[in-house]
Amino acid sequence: MAVSTEGTTGALYLGLLVPALIALIAGLVIHSFIIGVNVTDWWKGRSVTPVDHIVTSLGISRMCAQCVGILYTFIDILSLSSLELNITLLIISVIYHFFTYVNFWLTSLLSIVFCLKISNFHTRLFLYLRGTMAHRTVYFIVAVVLLSAVNSLMLLTATTDVTESGTYNTTMQNLSMDCMISMHYVYSYTIGSLFPLLFYSISSVLLFTSLYQHTAKMKMSSNLSINLETYYSVMKFVSFTFIYNTLYIMGHFTCVFYYYFYCVILKWLYNLLDFLTVLNSSYLIYKTAKLRSQMFKILQNVTDILFQRNDSETRENIEIVAL
Repeated sequence: MAVSTEGTTGALYLGLLVPALIALIAGLVIHSFIIGVNVTDWWKGRSVTPVDHIVTSLGISRMCAQCVGILYTFIDILSLSSLELNITLLIISVIYHFFTYVNFWLTSLLSIVFCLKISNFHTRLFLYLRGTMAHRTVYFIVAVVLLSAVNSLMLLTATTDVTESGTYNTTMQNLSMDCMISMHYVYSYTIGSLFPLLFYSISSVLLFTSLYQHTAKMKMSSNLSINLETYYSVMKFVSFTFIYNTLYIMGHFTCVFYYYFYCVILKWLYNLLDFLTVLNSSYLIYKTAKLRSQMFKILQNVTDILFQRNDSETRENIEIVAL
């Protein structure tokens, strides 16, 4: 019976680890590409836009979150009944949530920048925010990182309390006591995601409304040479990213509340959310002209190398046959 249980547990961990590794590899490739392109432009003295700053920071936070998540999975497999490793898991969890909060805020900040850049509102507040955001994007990025760090201190305080009280153990009768820390997760996630989601929703609705009104006016005009495909493309981008951000935040809320009520971590859902960030980053590459062109160049170079290698091998085979 014990052997059967160990085998089932091993298969379960393997089923969780393999998708996490696949998502990690894909994430490292996609996010490192985004970071590499923008950092290279900055290093060579080329112009770097506020969107480039935010997308680069977003790629770093997502890549770090995935690395910390896979580290958590590995240590969780090894933890078993070890008190020290279980406490280490709590600390790693705090770090993971820090990068998750940064991801929330940076996604909202990106939506705000798009709204200020594309929308055609002309109020004084809107124009002031547009000028401020255009020249101080880096300061806003630092601010949201600090906000995320402060919010993560709630979880770190809870972890310290558990460590000092010595109540953290793996016996079933004290499981409910250990899961009291889940209340801190609920508070922290509510604060860490509610405000970013609010700002993201407001900016997305304003941007979509502005684009819709503008396209409606252009349709009513008698000028038939106007191309509306660009506006429709931006509206699709806003819609898709809004769906992604809502699913991402709601997915994390599901994990937190499930842990609060049942004291069980939905690791498969965390893996799914990692895949979701990779898909969103891939979509950002596709919709960003600079990143898309660089990706096509890399793919073209890889294709040329492969075809050249195949041609050389074919030539060698022909020469061998001729001899």
